[in-house]
Amino acid sequence: MAPWLRAAAVAVVVIVLDQATKALVRHNVAQGDSDGVFPGVQIVHVRNEGVAFSRFSSGGTVVAVIVGAALLALVAYFVTHLDKPLVWLPTGLLLGGALGNVIDRLRDGAVTDFIKLPGWPAFNVADISITVGVLVLLYVTERPRHAAASDA
Repeated sequence: MAPWLRAAAVAVVVIVLDQATKALVRHNVAQGDSDGVFPGVQIVHVRNEGVAFSRFSSGGTVVAVIVGAALLALVAYFVTHLDKPLVWLPTGLLLGGALGNVIDRLRDGAVTDFIKLPGWPAFNVADISITVGVLVLLYVTERPRHAAASDA
């Protein structure tokens, strides 16, 4: 399968999981409420108008421009590095996560966050995908050449 098809498939899976879990939370947990799931893990219903763990909550247009620029840079990197093994995976994770949160912003004006760990701001599936996507992108771009050759 072509790298761009793989990236698109990963992005679609992330968006579907993200939007489905957020819909469940919006319909089953009142805004501001929380339910303990496991020791130290709560399901909450929080609206996040910022980015990156509620930072820049009054950013509005600035947030949109930053997200748009980051997505354009990611796509440009992807298109110019299609021959790099596994580059489709972080691309799909990052695009899916970013678009999952963009969908919320366009629909609701804020992102639904619902996973709460002690001492950490609430987050969602899209945020997990973005975080994992950054880590995988670092691995793909920074691993030694001999490791990349054995993956091809």
